[in-house]
Amino acid sequence: MSTLNKNSANGAANMPIVSINNLHKSFGDVEVLKGVSMDIHKGEVVCIIGPSGSGKSTLIRCINALNDINSGSISVEGQEVHSDTLDKLELRKKVGMVFQQYNLFPHKTVLENVMMAPLQVLKQNKAEVKVRALNLLKKVRLDGREDFYPGQLSGGQQQRVAIARSLAMEPDVMLFDEVTAALDPETVKEVLVTIKELAEDGMTCILVTHEMGFAKEVADQIYFTDLGHIVESGTPEVFFNHAKDPRTIEFLSQVL
Repeated sequence: MSTLNKNSANGAANMPIVSINNLHKSFGDVEVLKGVSMDIHKGEVVCIIGPSGSGKSTLIRCINALNDINSGSISVEGQEVHSDTLDKLELRKKVGMVFQQYNLFPHKTVLENVMMAPLQVLKQNKAEVKVRALNLLKKVRLDGREDFYPGQLSGGQQQRVAIARSLAMEPDVMLFDEVTAALDPETVKEVLVTIKELAEDGMTCILVTHEMGFAKEVADQIYFTDLGHIVESGTPEVFFNHAKDPRTIEFLSQVL
């Protein structure tokens, strides 16, 4: 490979998979995001933490084009998310999202829930999709539950089905919006273990979470948001042990 091509390849490898620049978002007269910027690289695990109403969930919904933006930019793999020419289907293939509420179809089995999007949206081969879906259910430790209905599962099991369903689209980035917030303490751990295993497999993960222990253990970078700003960011070691901003220090004193 020529030096020029090597440099080009290295440049592409160093490009963020998600790049957010000076993002502003308002709902009516209320500005929720006030100039947020961050770069996330392939394989990174990023945790976004902060008090309720600080803009965390709005931020990741903007990444997936579920919310529009007022100004600034977001790109995923070089594609501007809020461009008029964006193909949202192509974006949703690249970016999976799991919500606080599982949003499973109650009248469909676990297996049918996981298979639905690849069959109906991507028009993929049913036999191949079934094999992949069964493998994903095994990955999230739900093999043997494929013929159950959501109502027959615990909250933690339903959330793991939702993770498998999102993975069935074979995304490059996974967004998690407070996915343990509605779970009882017994089932929180099983969902966090599943996400940790995804991270260990190299999946790029962006999480809004209140689970400080999980963030400390798994995150590559932590961003603390308050009143629409990123107040402080850093590695878990720096963030939890050497926070500098008074607002961060106050927050950590309340949650740790």
